[in-house]
Amino acid sequence: MSLVRSLPLALILSTAIGVSAYAEDTFVVDGVHSAALFRINHFNIGNFYGRFNDVGGTIVWNAADVTKSTVSFTIKADSIDTNNAKRDQHLKGPDFFDAKQFETATFTSTSIKAVDAKNMEVTGDLTVHGVTKPVTAKVVLVGEGKGPAGEPRIGFEATFDLKRTAHGMTFMSDKLGDDVHVIIAAEGVKK
Repeated sequence: MSLVRSLPLALILSTAIGVSAYAEDTFVVDGVHSAALFRINHFNIGNFYGRFNDVGGTIVWNAADVTKSTVSFTIKADSIDTNNAKRDQHLKGPDFFDAKQFETATFTSTSIKAVDAKNMEVTGDLTVHGVTKPVTAKVVLVGEGKGPAGEPRIGFEATFDLKRTAHGMTFMSDKLGDDVHVIIAAEGVKK
């Protein structure tokens, strides 16, 4: 088939399939519709939950080859919210996050592996309390679509576990759990 005859066919197919299926799209994390939650054991009696209210980041999404996608995520440490102002102040202090010295927690992906059409394993460098450790998160593509103003959006949910003592947070490690379960729900808006 000649180039002249194949060009219209290529244009029709790319329009029908959608050009974004073959390209990388950059999405900025919408902090209003995203959350970073955590769970930790409290005195070996029950589980305690908290959240961070200031989250952001960038998702570079390649739908045709997710292994070429990347993600970076930032959480402001002083945005911790446990529904108790006194406890929040303690958690922001030197016994835990030391938010004045270590203002952010960050995650930067180093590799992404597709498990199936909606599930991935995302490995990257997690920096909390000034200590960087590798972590692998289970990530689900929650959905793709248009927001209320017609803007393209994409949503993911990631879960992973970390040891807080491995990040230098050893205060009351005999009473409070060392294992922290993290859930990050991120909704991105296309740039």
